[in-house]
Amino acid sequence: MKHNLTTCLLIIMLPLSVLAQQKPEQIPLWSNGAPGFENLHNQPEEAKDYWVRHINNPSITVYPAPKEKATGAAVVICPGGGHRLLVYNAEGVDPAVFLNNIGVTAFVLKYRLGRDTGSPYSVDIHPREDAYRAMRLVRSRAVEWNLDTNRIGIMGFSAGGEVADMIAYAPGQGNANAPDPIDRLNGKPNFQILIYPGPGYIPDSIPHNTGPAFLLAANDDPCCSESTIKLFHLYRAAKVPVELHIFTQGGHGFNMGNRSKLYSLKNWPQRLAEWLSDNNILVSK
Repeated sequence: MKHNLTTCLLIIMLPLSVLAQQKPEQIPLWSNGAPGFENLHNQPEEAKDYWVRHINNPSITVYPAPKEKATGAAVVICPGGGHRLLVYNAEGVDPAVFLNNIGVTAFVLKYRLGRDTGSPYSVDIHPREDAYRAMRLVRSRAVEWNLDTNRIGIMGFSAGGEVADMIAYAPGQGNANAPDPIDRLNGKPNFQILIYPGPGYIPDSIPHNTGPAFLLAANDDPCCSESTIKLFHLYRAAKVPVELHIFTQGGHGFNMGNRSKLYSLKNWPQRLAEWLSDNNILVSK
């Protein structure tokens, strides 16, 4: 049965700060650390105020949808932060809780940061590896989390949108001969949610087998409005379903709109709930 959209819109009016009663579980992407960097996986992260940095043991933090609301859909969330840090609360935890409230299980990805101080990682390589591994790890445990493996998407803010782009437009098939069975699974997301995505890693064309996309940015964003519009035209040229929202004001980094004085930005998550419903992503498993 299709999820009731009216109920969805009422649910998302709940404060996003209301978290699950149990502390979310953080799961390393690799049990012994990232390949080639295993000796760093015990180095602690740094967290302060709104951000997390010094990611040496990439992970997903699990926010299961409540059983009475769960639709079987899931989203891997990539916070932004210019590949220097992760805007973890406003672009990780808040969207996870929002998605939970409309029946979507969320996984907040802590990916490696190529521009962090003293980082040994490459922006071009290691976030891509982490995003693929996150998608495959979620699919490998879909039965445990009661997920539909054909409704697992990716959401990215700013630099996190670049991380989403890194895997959304590539084939994504796993290595059939990989010793780790997780690496044999498909890493391509079924749909994309790109919120003021960064200008990097936009392909020359969108493959026809790319999943549908929800794109959103502010017109006065000096960083990412043009890249968002460019993506929109690429999706249209490929005849892949796409929805674009360009708001008059907002600049860059308005997150889920909670702290904005603009009504359009405060209410943009409702547009996402509508899109997810209209695209049959919020259907019961």
